[in-house]
Amino acid sequence: MTRREFITLLGGAATAWPFAARAQQTAMPVVGFLRSTPSASFMHVVAAFQQGLKEEGFVEGQNVAIEYRWADNRLDRLPGFATELVRRQVAVIVGNTPAAEVAKTATETIPIIFVTGEDPVRTGLVASLNRPSGNVTGVVFFASGHLGTKRMELLCEMVPKAAIIAVLMDPKFATELSAIEGAGRALGRQILVLNAASERELDAAFSQMVQAGAGAVLVGGGPFFTSQSQRLVGLAARHAIPAIYDTRDHVEAGGLMSYATSITGAYRQAGIYTGHILKGAKPADLPVVQPTKFELVINLRTARALGLTVPLIMQMTADEVIE
Repeated sequence: MTRREFITLLGGAATAWPFAARAQQTAMPVVGFLRSTPSASFMHVVAAFQQGLKEEGFVEGQNVAIEYRWADNRLDRLPGFATELVRRQVAVIVGNTPAAEVAKTATETIPIIFVTGEDPVRTGLVASLNRPSGNVTGVVFFASGHLGTKRMELLCEMVPKAAIIAVLMDPKFATELSAIEGAGRALGRQILVLNAASERELDAAFSQMVQAGAGAVLVGGGPFFTSQSQRLVGLAARHAIPAIYDTRDHVEAGGLMSYATSITGAYRQAGIYTGHILKGAKPADLPVVQPTKFELVINLRTARALGLTVPLIMQMTADEVIE
């Protein structure tokens, strides 16, 4: 080989190195993060998800990329977003209940991790909690059949003189309604069931509570209610109606009390499961994670504003009391 040929070969190799480096970078796995809600109220769950990924050795922007899609409570946008992520050939799709259901119809091969407050067997996301089949597994942060009745008991203990208890539900997420009604009636309370799936319906529901003389309200779950936490807390304060919620976020925003599992903990676990799948695990081999710890959070400032005396035993057993 002549000196000129060697220099030409060396120059060509040097030119190729940056291309090889860029090719390596494009091999970074991509995770699709899909939610039916707006992003504004849920950056804390993104942070929790990223923390779970980090615990498994994956850091966004370093060795994993995340494509975020937020439907802003417009469920009709989810199919298009899911199709985009499938075409993007993401390694995993992570979604809340509506997002995961849509993603499941969009792909049978890309792993899907749900974070749900519903029974995933009943909704058809998985065939079994211990042995999920196909490409779907995930995390449940709501113990169906238990939390609703416990919330009713706690609300009646907090507001013992409330003869009428309103139950505010998103009709798409009302699986516990009959159990909640039964618990209320067993405690000698009249139950007023109200449905709301839009901001206008929330306003109307609180007006009906006031007209009916409801002494307290149990607020159900679902992505829409979670995204409307500030509005719900504001309406309860405006009408001076004691309320119990399904997430601590409402209490941190000024709501009276909550009894719930941790949604941030659920998203951290979803991040851990995503890391497992990026390392080669199959969804069918990852049992659905169920909640094991339940938290009672009370806002004493709100209780005082409502003229309520929080029973001492309740304060002592609460996981957190916000002064």
